[in-house]
Amino acid sequence: MHHRSILIVDDSRTNRDVMGRRLAEQGYLVALAENGREALDMIAGRAFDLVLLDMVMPGLSGLDVLAEIRGDRQNADLPVVMVTGRSDAEAAVRALAAGADDHIAKPFTFDVLFARVARVLARGRRLADLKRANAALDARIAVRAMELGEARSDLAIARTDRERLVASLAALHDEVTRLRG
Repeated sequence: MHHRSILIVDDSRTNRDVMGRRLAEQGYLVALAENGREALDMIAGRAFDLVLLDMVMPGLSGLDVLAEIRGDRQNADLPVVMVTGRSDAEAAVRALAAGADDHIAKPFTFDVLFARVARVLARGRRLADLKRANAALDARIAVRAMELGEARSDLAIARTDRERLVASLAALHDEVTRLRG
């Protein structure tokens, strides 16, 4: 079974460690980043199934990191759950508008975190399956298009051969008619 990998990005060591420990206990493979730049470097270096991203960090904010993830073709569909402050409903709206797949407000209960993570991962799996199915369909369409092109070419050759044969028969008919005449 493939263990799902989660990158936790938070400038608070305590938050990172507690979330990391609790998610690891749930069977997830966890990596930790203490700032946005480190997170982006880690994302560029390996594939994660989900990013838990603190919205408020010094340097690159969570929104800055999210914008870079969404702007990168290779990682544009990477599931991101933004972690916001409970009192900041506007921040949650900004996170979702910027492309976060979900958000969770601090402080949170771990059961809620686990449920949101599981839901976003399941959605990410469905999206990945859909992308694979689309790629397979695109490949089948390309093969069919080549086959159709070959069939058209064969048909054009057959038409040319038929026209030549009809012309030969007409010439032969004319020759027979001339010889009888």
